[in-house]
This record gives sequence, C-alpha cells and structure tokens, in this order.
Amino acid sequence: MALILLTAPAVEPVTLAEARAHLRLDGTEENPLVEALIAAARTALEAETRRAFVTQSWRLTLDAWPHGAVMLPLAPVQDVTSVAVADAAGAMAALDAALYETALAGDAPRLAPTKAWPQPATRLAGIEIDFTAGYGAAADVPPPLKQALLLLVAHWFEHREPVGAGTELPRMITALVAPYRRLRL
Repeated sequence: MALILLTAPAVEPVTLAEARAHLRLDGTEENPLVEALIAAARTALEAETRRAFVTQSWRLTLDAWPHGAVMLPLAPVQDVTSVAVADAAGAMAALDAALYETALAGDAPRLAPTKAWPQPATRLAGIEIDFTAGYGAAADVPPPLKQALLLLVAHWFEHREPVGAGTELPRMITALVAPYRRLRL
C-alpha cells in the first residue's frame, strides 16, 4: 500500500499574517522561515492525526483488494474521484462508479464493491484509488487544529536546533490534536 499526494493544498490553514501576529514579529526578514515552518507544521500535524486539513488530492495504491471494504487512510474524505485496475497490458482502466459504493462521512471513510472487485492483471500496484480529502478551505479547519499549528510554528521558531528525541510534540499541541487523532487498527 502506498499513499501518494497528487495535488497539495492551494493554501495553508493559517496565513503568514496570522503566524506573524502569533509570533509577534514586526520585521519581514523572517517571512521565508515562517512560511516554511507553517508548511512543515501542517505536514507534521496531518501525519500525527491522519487527517488532511485543507482540500488536497491523494492516490492510494494497492497490490490486491482487501477482504471487505477498502479503508481510506486519511479523513475527512470529500469524494472518491477514481478507482482504476491494471489491465493485461499494464494500463490502468477506470472502473464504473456503479461497481462500488462509498461511506465517506466520519472517521472511517471507505469504499466497498457492489459486486466482486475485478482483479488486477499485475501483482504489484495494480489498484489505484484517487480521492479528495480535507475539511475544505482554510476557514473550515477546526480551530484547535489551527491553534496547534500556530503553537508548533512558534515552538520551532524559538527552538531552531534539534530538541529531545525529535519525534515528540510538545504536550499542549498533543492535547489540542488528541480529539482529532484517528486511531490505527
């Protein structure tokens, strides 16, 4: 299973102006760093919560169909845009949307076949599921996630050298994202 970003978010959940105000910056010489920290913090928090914050397009690649429904690894999912299976020539052939149904609401977005899934003609990466994930626009991202992002930007801005194990988020940030963390089964 591989998850590939097809289209990155067009905007970040917080603006440069919001981050600058949070950091209480007057000058503009740190703007490139702050913009990089915003993108890095979003990416880190999306990975931590297994959520897409702002609308973005993804591709899930599978070798074989699972038993039962296909669980999509991100939430919230707005739409499944394409399901394709490799044919004998190795080309990806899109499936008719009538061959599957989706349940995208909530924290367990998934799709299931209405009949048996057609089997891919290749052993590896023969199934591609394209989907759109995210809360929508930056204004639609829940405020606790935006606040966690601002706090992480501030933490990294103040502590530019590696700190601790490097993989742990500060406690306040973990508390803010805890209600949004999707559990792994």
